[in-house]
Amino acid sequence: MALSYLLNQLRRLRRDERGAMAVMMGILAIPLVGFMAVGFEISNWYMLTRSMQNAADAAAVAAALNGGDTYVVEAQDVAARYGFVDGQNNVTVTVTNSAPCAPNPNLPAGAVCYSVAISGYTPLLMAQVVGYQGNANINGALQKQLAASAMATPGTQAAPLCLMALGTIQAQDIRTNGSPTANLNGCNTLSNTAAQCNGHNLGAGTSFAVGANNGCGVQQVKIAQPALDPYAYLAVNNASVLGAAGLSASHCNGNYPQETGKNNKISGGYNPSTPTWNVSAGNNFICGDLRLTGDTTITPPVGQSAVIIIENGQLDLGGHMLTNAVTTDANGNATGVTIVFSGDNSGSYTHAPTDNSNGAAGTLNISAPTSGSWSGVAIYQDPNLTSGLDVYAAGNSPSWLITGIIYMPHASITLKGAIDKSQSGHRCVVLVTDNVLIDGTGGIAKTDMGECAQAGVTEPVATTPSGAQLIL
Repeated sequence: MALSYLLNQLRRLRRDERGAMAVMMGILAIPLVGFMAVGFEISNWYMLTRSMQNAADAAAVAAALNGGDTYVVEAQDVAARYGFVDGQNNVTVTVTNSAPCAPNPNLPAGAVCYSVAISGYTPLLMAQVVGYQGNANINGALQKQLAASAMATPGTQAAPLCLMALGTIQAQDIRTNGSPTANLNGCNTLSNTAAQCNGHNLGAGTSFAVGANNGCGVQQVKIAQPALDPYAYLAVNNASVLGAAGLSASHCNGNYPQETGKNNKISGGYNPSTPTWNVSAGNNFICGDLRLTGDTTITPPVGQSAVIIIENGQLDLGGHMLTNAVTTDANGNATGVTIVFSGDNSGSYTHAPTDNSNGAAGTLNISAPTSGSWSGVAIYQDPNLTSGLDVYAAGNSPSWLITGIIYMPHASITLKGAIDKSQSGHRCVVLVTDNVLIDGTGGIAKTDMGECAQAGVTEPVATTPSGAQLIL
Protein backbone atom coordinates (compact mmCIF):
# COMPACT_ATOMS: atom_id res chain seq x y z
CA MET A 1 0.00 0.00 0.00
CA ALA A 2 2.68 2.44 1.03
CA LEU A 3 4.80 1.44 -1.92
CA SER A 4 1.94 1.86 -4.37
CA TYR A 5 1.17 5.31 -2.97
CA LEU A 6 4.77 6.39 -3.31
CA LEU A 7 4.93 5.24 -6.92
CA ASN A 8 1.73 7.13 -7.75
CA GLN A 9 3.16 10.32 -6.26
CA LEU A 10 6.34 9.96 -8.25
CA ARG A 11 4.36 9.49 -11.46
CA ARG A 12 2.32 12.62 -10.65
CA LEU A 13 5.49 14.59 -9.93
CA ARG A 14 6.99 13.51 -13.23
CA ARG A 15 3.93 14.69 -15.08
CA ASP A 16 3.66 17.99 -13.13
CA GLU A 17 5.61 20.84 -14.91
CA ARG A 18 4.65 23.60 -12.52
CA GLY A 19 7.75 25.67 -11.40
CA ALA A 20 9.95 24.44 -14.22
CA MET A 21 10.35 27.99 -15.65
CA ALA A 22 11.45 29.29 -12.28
CA VAL A 23 14.17 26.69 -12.18
CA MET A 24 15.29 27.57 -15.72
CA MET A 25 15.30 31.29 -14.92
CA GLY A 26 17.33 30.58 -11.85
CA ILE A 27 19.86 28.73 -13.96
CA LEU A 28 19.95 31.44 -16.67
CA ALA A 29 20.04 34.37 -14.25
CA ILE A 30 23.79 34.21 -13.76
CA PRO A 31 24.82 34.53 -17.47
CA LEU A 32 21.97 37.03 -18.11
CA VAL A 33 23.19 39.33 -15.36
CA GLY A 34 26.73 38.88 -16.67
CA PHE A 35 25.80 39.88 -20.22
CA MET A 36 23.85 42.88 -18.95
CA ALA A 37 26.87 43.95 -16.93
CA VAL A 38 29.10 43.56 -19.98
CA GLY A 39 26.62 45.63 -21.99
CA PHE A 40 26.75 48.41 -19.45
CA GLU A 41 30.56 48.24 -19.47
CA ILE A 42 30.70 48.50 -23.26
CA SER A 43 28.31 51.46 -23.09
CA ASN A 44 30.69 53.07 -20.63
CA TRP A 45 33.56 52.54 -23.08
CA TYR A 46 31.51 54.27 -25.75
CA MET A 47 30.70 57.20 -23.46
CA LEU A 48 34.36 57.60 -22.49
CA THR A 49 35.44 57.44 -26.15
CA ARG A 50 32.80 60.01 -27.05
CA SER A 51 34.10 62.31 -24.33
CA MET A 52 37.65 61.77 -25.65
CA GLN A 53 36.50 62.63 -29.17
CA ASN A 54 34.85 65.83 -27.98
CA ALA A 55 38.07 66.76 -26.19
CA ALA A 56 40.20 65.97 -29.26
CA ASP A 57 37.90 68.01 -31.54
CA ALA A 58 37.99 71.03 -29.24
CA ALA A 59 41.74 70.76 -28.70
CA ALA A 60 42.49 70.50 -32.45
CA VAL A 61 40.39 73.58 -33.18
CA ALA A 62 42.11 75.46 -30.34
CA ALA A 63 45.56 74.55 -31.71
CA ALA A 64 44.59 75.70 -35.22
CA LEU A 65 43.16 78.96 -33.88
CA ASN A 66 46.29 79.56 -31.82
CA GLY A 67 48.59 79.04 -34.79
CA GLY A 68 51.61 80.22 -32.79
CA ASP A 69 54.47 78.77 -30.81
CA THR A 70 52.16 77.83 -27.90
CA TYR A 71 49.69 75.74 -29.87
CA VAL A 72 50.66 72.53 -27.98
CA VAL A 73 50.01 74.11 -24.58
CA GLU A 74 46.74 75.55 -25.87
CA ALA A 75 45.51 72.16 -27.09
CA GLN A 76 46.53 70.29 -23.94
CA ASP A 77 44.86 72.90 -21.75
CA VAL A 78 41.60 72.46 -23.64
CA ALA A 79 41.83 68.65 -23.36
CA ALA A 80 42.42 69.02 -19.61
CA ARG A 81 39.12 70.88 -19.27
CA TYR A 82 37.42 67.73 -20.51
CA GLY A 83 39.26 65.70 -17.86
CA PHE A 84 42.09 64.37 -20.02
CA VAL A 85 45.34 65.68 -18.55
CA ASP A 86 48.48 64.68 -20.41
CA GLY A 87 50.70 62.49 -18.22
CA GLN A 88 48.11 61.82 -15.52
CA ASN A 89 46.09 58.62 -14.96
CA ASN A 90 47.82 56.98 -17.94
CA VAL A 91 46.40 59.63 -20.30
CA THR A 92 48.46 60.84 -23.27
CA VAL A 93 47.57 63.97 -25.30
CA THR A 94 49.75 64.25 -28.42
CA VAL A 95 49.65 67.46 -30.49
CA THR A 96 51.36 68.29 -33.78
CA ASN A 97 51.05 70.97 -36.45
CA SER A 98 52.56 68.91 -39.27
CA ALA A 99 50.19 65.97 -39.72
CA PRO A 100 49.21 65.20 -43.33
CA CYS A 101 45.59 66.29 -43.65
CA ALA A 102 42.95 63.70 -44.34
CA PRO A 103 41.65 63.92 -47.93
CA ASN A 104 39.36 66.91 -48.25
CA PRO A 105 38.08 68.57 -51.43
CA ASN A 106 38.56 72.02 -49.85
CA LEU A 107 42.27 71.51 -49.19
CA PRO A 108 45.19 71.39 -51.64
CA ALA A 109 47.14 68.18 -52.09
CA GLY A 110 49.87 67.76 -49.50
CA ALA A 111 48.26 70.14 -47.00
CA VAL A 112 49.24 69.72 -43.34
CA CYS A 113 46.93 70.00 -40.36
CA TYR A 114 46.95 70.44 -36.62
CA SER A 115 46.34 67.02 -35.08
CA VAL A 116 45.39 65.98 -31.54
CA ALA A 117 45.41 62.32 -30.39
CA ILE A 118 44.15 61.36 -26.93
CA SER A 119 44.58 57.89 -25.46
CA GLY A 120 43.83 56.44 -22.02
CA TYR A 121 42.88 53.24 -20.17
CA THR A 122 39.91 52.00 -18.18
CA PRO A 123 40.00 48.84 -15.99
CA LEU A 124 38.06 45.76 -17.02
CA LEU A 125 35.10 44.84 -14.84
CA MET A 126 32.51 42.28 -15.94
CA ALA A 127 33.96 41.91 -19.44
CA GLN A 128 36.34 39.33 -18.00
CA VAL A 129 33.34 37.09 -17.27
CA VAL A 130 32.92 36.43 -20.98
CA GLY A 131 36.64 35.89 -21.47
CA TYR A 132 37.69 39.36 -22.73
CA GLN A 133 41.21 40.14 -21.50
CA GLY A 134 41.53 43.74 -22.73
CA ASN A 135 44.60 45.03 -24.53
CA ALA A 136 46.82 46.20 -21.67
CA ASN A 137 47.95 45.16 -18.23
CA ILE A 138 48.81 48.00 -15.88
CA ASN A 139 50.08 47.16 -12.42
CA GLY A 140 48.59 43.69 -12.67
CA ALA A 141 45.12 44.93 -13.67
CA LEU A 142 43.64 44.18 -17.08
CA GLN A 143 42.77 47.37 -18.96
CA LYS A 144 40.90 48.47 -22.07
CA GLN A 145 42.69 51.15 -24.10
CA LEU A 146 40.50 53.92 -25.53
CA ALA A 147 41.58 56.53 -28.07
CA ALA A 148 40.28 59.41 -30.18
CA SER A 149 41.88 61.81 -32.65
CA ALA A 150 40.97 64.94 -34.59
CA MET A 151 42.47 67.18 -37.27
CA ALA A 152 41.83 70.84 -37.90
CA THR A 153 43.14 73.46 -40.25
CA PRO A 154 43.06 77.19 -39.63
CA GLY A 155 40.58 79.09 -41.72
CA THR A 156 41.82 82.13 -43.56
CA GLN A 157 40.45 85.25 -45.12
CA ALA A 158 42.07 87.42 -47.74
CA ALA A 159 42.96 91.01 -46.84
CA PRO A 160 43.51 93.17 -49.95
CA LEU A 161 46.64 95.32 -49.91
CA CYS A 162 47.18 98.81 -51.27
CA LEU A 163 50.84 98.95 -50.22
CA MET A 164 53.23 96.00 -50.55
CA ALA A 165 56.98 96.22 -49.88
CA LEU A 166 58.87 93.22 -51.24
CA GLY A 167 62.03 93.90 -49.23
CA THR A 168 65.35 92.97 -50.80
CA ILE A 169 67.33 96.12 -49.92
CA GLN A 170 66.36 97.65 -46.57
CA ALA A 171 66.15 96.07 -43.13
CA GLN A 172 62.80 97.82 -42.83
CA ASP A 173 60.55 97.91 -45.89
CA ILE A 174 57.98 100.39 -44.62
CA ARG A 175 59.34 103.40 -42.73
CA THR A 176 58.21 106.85 -41.69
CA ASN A 177 60.21 109.97 -41.11
CA GLY A 178 58.28 111.99 -38.54
CA SER A 179 54.99 111.83 -40.40
CA PRO A 180 52.17 112.80 -38.02
CA THR A 181 49.85 113.77 -40.88
CA ALA A 182 50.52 110.89 -43.27
CA ASN A 183 47.38 108.93 -44.12
CA LEU A 184 46.86 105.61 -45.88
CA ASN A 185 43.09 105.90 -45.47
CA GLY A 186 42.59 102.52 -43.83
CA CYS A 187 44.27 100.44 -46.53
CA ASN A 188 46.21 97.30 -45.56
CA THR A 189 50.00 97.11 -45.89
CA LEU A 190 52.56 94.31 -46.05
CA SER A 191 56.30 94.34 -45.39
CA ASN A 192 58.50 91.35 -46.25
CA THR A 193 60.95 92.48 -43.57
CA ALA A 194 60.03 94.94 -40.82
CA ALA A 195 57.82 98.02 -40.51
CA GLN A 196 58.62 101.09 -38.40
CA CYS A 197 56.11 103.91 -37.99
CA ASN A 198 57.16 106.65 -35.58
CA GLY A 199 54.42 108.30 -33.55
CA HIS A 200 51.62 107.63 -36.02
CA ASN A 201 50.02 104.48 -37.43
CA LEU A 202 49.76 106.12 -40.88
CA GLY A 203 46.00 105.58 -40.87
CA ALA A 204 46.60 102.06 -42.19
CA GLY A 205 44.16 99.24 -41.41
CA THR A 206 46.07 96.00 -40.84
CA SER A 207 49.85 96.07 -41.13
CA PHE A 208 51.41 92.70 -41.99
CA ALA A 209 55.14 92.17 -41.48
CA VAL A 210 57.59 89.28 -41.32
CA GLY A 211 59.83 91.03 -38.81
CA ALA A 212 59.23 93.64 -36.12
CA ASN A 213 56.17 95.80 -36.63
CA ASN A 214 56.32 98.99 -34.60
CA GLY A 215 53.41 101.38 -34.67
CA CYS A 216 52.12 100.77 -38.20
CA GLY A 217 48.41 100.21 -38.74
CA VAL A 218 45.49 99.92 -36.39
CA GLN A 219 46.27 96.20 -36.14
CA GLN A 220 49.68 94.54 -36.48
CA VAL A 221 49.87 90.95 -37.75
CA LYS A 222 53.08 88.93 -37.95
CA ILE A 223 53.38 86.68 -41.00
CA ALA A 224 55.53 83.57 -41.08
CA GLN A 225 57.34 84.08 -44.38
CA PRO A 226 57.81 86.73 -47.07
CA ALA A 227 55.05 87.10 -49.63
CA LEU A 228 55.76 86.35 -53.27
CA ASP A 229 55.97 89.02 -55.94
CA PRO A 230 52.37 89.24 -57.22
CA TYR A 231 53.03 90.76 -60.65
CA ALA A 232 56.41 89.49 -61.87
CA TYR A 233 54.53 87.01 -64.06
CA LEU A 234 53.37 89.85 -66.29
CA ALA A 235 56.90 90.24 -67.64
CA VAL A 236 56.81 86.60 -68.72
CA ASN A 237 53.29 86.84 -70.12
CA ASN A 238 54.32 89.93 -72.10
CA ALA A 239 57.73 88.70 -73.22
CA SER A 240 56.90 89.77 -76.76
CA VAL A 241 56.85 93.32 -75.42
CA LEU A 242 59.77 93.24 -73.01
CA GLY A 243 61.94 90.81 -74.93
CA ALA A 244 64.30 88.16 -73.63
CA ALA A 245 65.59 89.00 -70.13
CA GLY A 246 63.63 92.24 -70.27
CA LEU A 247 65.47 93.68 -73.27
CA SER A 248 63.69 95.25 -76.23
CA ALA A 249 66.77 96.43 -78.11
CA SER A 250 65.39 95.21 -81.42
CA HIS A 251 62.99 98.16 -81.36
CA CYS A 252 65.75 100.74 -80.85
CA ASN A 253 68.85 99.16 -82.41
CA GLY A 254 70.86 100.10 -79.33
CA ASN A 255 70.09 103.83 -79.71
CA TYR A 256 68.68 105.46 -76.57
CA PRO A 257 68.80 109.29 -76.75
CA GLN A 258 69.17 110.88 -73.33
CA GLU A 259 68.31 114.33 -72.02
CA THR A 260 71.11 116.82 -71.44
CA GLY A 261 70.93 119.90 -69.24
CA LYS A 262 68.14 121.01 -66.89
CA ASN A 263 65.67 123.78 -66.18
CA ASN A 264 63.85 123.91 -69.50
CA LYS A 265 67.10 123.90 -71.43
CA ILE A 266 66.95 120.21 -72.07
CA SER A 267 67.68 118.64 -75.41
CA GLY A 268 67.66 115.03 -76.53
CA GLY A 269 65.12 112.32 -75.96
CA TYR A 270 61.65 112.09 -77.44
CA ASN A 271 59.10 114.91 -77.20
CA PRO A 272 55.52 113.79 -77.88
CA SER A 273 53.14 116.10 -79.68
CA THR A 274 51.02 118.42 -77.56
CA PRO A 275 48.33 118.85 -76.46
CA THR A 276 47.15 115.60 -78.11
CA TRP A 277 49.45 112.64 -78.48
CA ASN A 278 47.77 110.17 -80.79
CA VAL A 279 49.05 106.65 -80.19
CA SER A 280 48.12 103.30 -81.63
CA ALA A 281 46.27 100.60 -79.72
CA GLY A 282 48.70 98.11 -78.21
CA ASN A 283 52.46 98.69 -78.01
CA ASN A 284 54.13 102.06 -78.62
CA PHE A 285 57.93 102.03 -78.22
CA ILE A 286 59.97 105.01 -77.06
CA CYS A 287 63.77 104.79 -77.33
CA GLY A 288 65.54 106.61 -74.50
CA ASP A 289 64.12 109.51 -72.49
CA LEU A 290 60.61 110.85 -73.02
CA ARG A 291 60.08 114.50 -72.03
CA LEU A 292 56.93 116.59 -72.15
CA THR A 293 57.08 120.12 -73.57
CA GLY A 294 53.52 120.94 -72.58
CA ASP A 295 50.40 119.39 -71.07
CA THR A 296 49.84 116.21 -73.05
CA THR A 297 46.89 113.84 -73.47
CA ILE A 298 47.63 110.31 -74.63
CA THR A 299 44.85 109.47 -77.07
CA PRO A 300 44.42 105.84 -78.21
CA PRO A 301 41.67 104.85 -80.65
CA VAL A 302 38.17 105.03 -79.16
CA GLY A 303 37.56 102.26 -76.64
CA GLN A 304 41.07 100.79 -76.97
CA SER A 305 44.08 100.82 -74.68
CA ALA A 306 47.70 101.74 -75.29
CA VAL A 307 50.99 100.54 -73.83
CA ILE A 308 53.86 103.05 -73.80
CA ILE A 309 57.15 101.12 -73.51
CA ILE A 310 60.07 103.38 -72.59
CA GLU A 311 63.33 101.56 -73.25
CA ASN A 312 66.36 102.69 -71.28
CA GLY A 313 64.81 106.03 -70.53
CA GLN A 314 62.85 108.12 -68.06
CA LEU A 315 59.49 109.84 -68.25
CA ASP A 316 60.27 113.51 -67.56
CA LEU A 317 57.07 115.48 -67.01
CA GLY A 318 58.95 118.77 -67.27
CA GLY A 319 56.46 120.57 -65.05
CA HIS A 320 53.49 119.50 -67.21
CA MET A 321 50.56 117.10 -66.91
CA LEU A 322 50.46 113.78 -68.72
CA THR A 323 46.97 112.33 -68.88
CA ASN A 324 45.07 109.88 -71.01
CA ALA A 325 41.85 110.40 -72.86
CA VAL A 326 39.03 108.18 -71.64
CA THR A 327 36.60 107.19 -74.35
CA THR A 328 34.16 104.31 -74.61
CA ASP A 329 33.13 102.49 -77.75
CA ALA A 330 29.69 101.13 -78.62
CA ASN A 331 30.45 97.89 -76.74
CA GLY A 332 31.31 99.69 -73.51
CA ASN A 333 35.09 99.20 -73.84
CA ALA A 334 37.02 102.10 -72.31
CA THR A 335 40.50 103.38 -73.10
CA GLY A 336 43.38 103.07 -70.65
CA VAL A 337 47.18 103.44 -70.58
CA THR A 338 50.04 101.35 -69.20
CA ILE A 339 53.52 102.88 -69.00
CA VAL A 340 56.24 100.21 -69.04
CA PHE A 341 59.89 100.93 -68.20
CA SER A 342 62.13 98.37 -69.86
CA GLY A 343 65.67 98.06 -71.16
CA ASP A 344 68.88 96.86 -69.56
CA ASN A 345 71.12 97.62 -66.58
CA SER A 346 74.06 99.03 -68.53
CA GLY A 347 74.97 102.70 -68.42
CA SER A 348 73.29 105.17 -66.08
CA TYR A 349 69.75 105.05 -67.44
CA THR A 350 66.79 106.15 -65.33
CA HIS A 351 63.75 103.88 -65.61
CA ALA A 352 61.15 105.88 -63.71
CA PRO A 353 58.84 108.93 -63.74
CA THR A 354 60.74 112.16 -62.99
CA ASP A 355 60.25 115.93 -63.11
CA ASN A 356 63.26 118.02 -64.07
CA SER A 357 61.49 121.38 -64.24
CA ASN A 358 62.47 124.27 -62.03
CA GLY A 359 58.93 125.59 -61.76
CA ALA A 360 55.60 124.02 -60.86
CA ALA A 361 55.72 120.27 -60.36
CA GLY A 362 54.30 118.11 -63.10
CA THR A 363 51.41 115.70 -62.73
CA LEU A 364 51.11 112.12 -63.87
CA ASN A 365 47.37 111.59 -64.30
CA ILE A 366 46.61 108.19 -65.88
CA SER A 367 44.18 105.30 -65.53
CA ALA A 368 45.08 101.72 -66.39
CA PRO A 369 43.32 99.50 -68.96
CA THR A 370 40.37 97.59 -67.56
CA SER A 371 40.95 94.48 -69.69
CA GLY A 372 43.62 92.69 -71.67
CA SER A 373 47.07 91.43 -70.66
CA TRP A 374 47.89 94.70 -68.86
CA SER A 375 44.52 94.98 -67.14
CA GLY A 376 44.71 97.17 -64.04
CA VAL A 377 48.42 98.04 -64.51
CA ALA A 378 49.26 101.75 -64.75
CA ILE A 379 53.06 101.75 -64.25
CA TYR A 380 55.30 98.70 -64.64
CA GLN A 381 59.06 98.50 -64.15
CA ASP A 382 60.51 95.39 -65.74
CA PRO A 383 61.50 93.16 -62.76
CA ASN A 384 64.79 92.39 -64.52
CA LEU A 385 65.88 96.01 -64.02
CA THR A 386 68.01 96.65 -60.94
CA SER A 387 69.32 100.22 -61.33
CA GLY A 388 67.95 103.67 -62.06
CA LEU A 389 64.61 102.78 -60.46
CA ASP A 390 64.24 104.94 -57.35
CA VAL A 391 61.75 107.78 -57.00
CA TYR A 392 62.16 110.68 -54.58
CA ALA A 393 59.26 112.93 -53.58
CA ALA A 394 56.60 110.81 -55.29
CA GLY A 395 53.13 112.29 -54.92
CA ASN A 396 54.65 115.76 -54.63
CA SER A 397 57.22 116.28 -57.36
CA PRO A 398 55.73 115.02 -59.57
CA SER A 399 52.16 114.62 -58.35
CA TRP A 400 50.72 111.17 -58.94
CA LEU A 401 47.04 110.83 -59.81
CA ILE A 402 46.84 107.20 -60.79
CA THR A 403 44.14 104.57 -61.03
CA GLY A 404 45.65 101.10 -61.09
CA ILE A 405 48.76 99.22 -60.04
CA ILE A 406 52.11 100.97 -59.65
CA TYR A 407 54.61 98.11 -59.88
CA MET A 408 58.22 99.06 -59.08
CA PRO A 409 59.57 95.86 -57.44
CA HIS A 410 63.22 96.88 -56.98
CA ALA A 411 62.74 100.59 -56.34
CA SER A 412 63.13 102.65 -53.19
CA ILE A 413 60.29 105.17 -53.12
CA THR A 414 59.90 108.23 -50.92
CA LEU A 415 56.30 109.39 -50.63
CA LYS A 416 56.17 113.11 -49.83
CA GLY A 417 52.60 113.66 -51.00
CA ALA A 418 49.41 111.70 -51.44
CA ILE A 419 48.99 109.34 -54.37
CA ASP A 420 45.38 109.85 -55.40
CA LYS A 421 43.18 108.33 -58.08
CA SER A 422 43.30 109.70 -61.61
CA GLN A 423 40.86 112.48 -62.36
CA SER A 424 38.87 110.26 -64.71
CA GLY A 425 39.46 106.85 -63.12
CA HIS A 426 38.11 104.69 -60.33
CA ARG A 427 39.21 104.91 -56.72
CA CYS A 428 41.86 102.18 -56.72
CA VAL A 429 45.59 102.68 -56.15
CA VAL A 430 47.97 99.78 -55.43
CA LEU A 431 51.70 100.37 -54.86
CA VAL A 432 54.13 97.43 -55.01
CA THR A 433 57.76 98.35 -54.46
CA ASP A 434 60.90 97.14 -52.73
CA ASN A 435 60.74 99.63 -49.86
CA VAL A 436 59.02 102.88 -49.09
CA LEU A 437 59.73 105.88 -46.86
CA ILE A 438 56.62 107.91 -46.06
CA ASP A 439 57.39 111.50 -45.20
CA GLY A 440 55.29 114.51 -44.24
CA THR A 441 51.83 114.20 -45.80
CA GLY A 442 52.69 111.13 -47.84
CA GLY A 443 49.94 108.61 -48.30
CA ILE A 444 47.76 106.60 -50.65
CA ALA A 445 44.18 107.43 -51.56
CA LYS A 446 41.44 105.32 -50.05
CA THR A 447 41.02 102.21 -52.15
CA ASP A 448 37.53 100.81 -52.72
CA MET A 449 37.47 97.07 -53.47
CA GLY A 450 34.40 97.43 -55.63
CA GLU A 451 36.05 100.16 -57.67
CA CYS A 452 39.21 98.07 -58.03
CA ALA A 453 37.13 95.43 -59.81
CA GLN A 454 35.73 98.10 -62.10
CA ALA A 455 39.27 99.36 -62.74
CA GLY A 456 40.38 95.87 -63.84
CA VAL A 457 42.77 95.60 -60.87
CA THR A 458 43.53 92.29 -59.19
CA GLU A 459 44.83 93.36 -55.79
CA PRO A 460 47.59 91.51 -53.95
CA VAL A 461 46.33 89.94 -50.74
CA ALA A 462 47.59 88.80 -47.36
CA THR A 463 45.89 85.92 -45.63
CA THR A 464 44.83 86.19 -42.01
CA PRO A 465 43.57 83.48 -39.64
CA SER A 466 39.80 83.33 -39.48
CA GLY A 467 38.33 80.49 -37.43
CA ALA A 468 39.28 76.85 -37.87
CA GLN A 469 37.80 73.87 -39.68
CA LEU A 470 37.66 70.29 -38.42
CA ILE A 471 38.94 67.91 -41.09
CA LEU A 472 38.66 64.57 -39.29
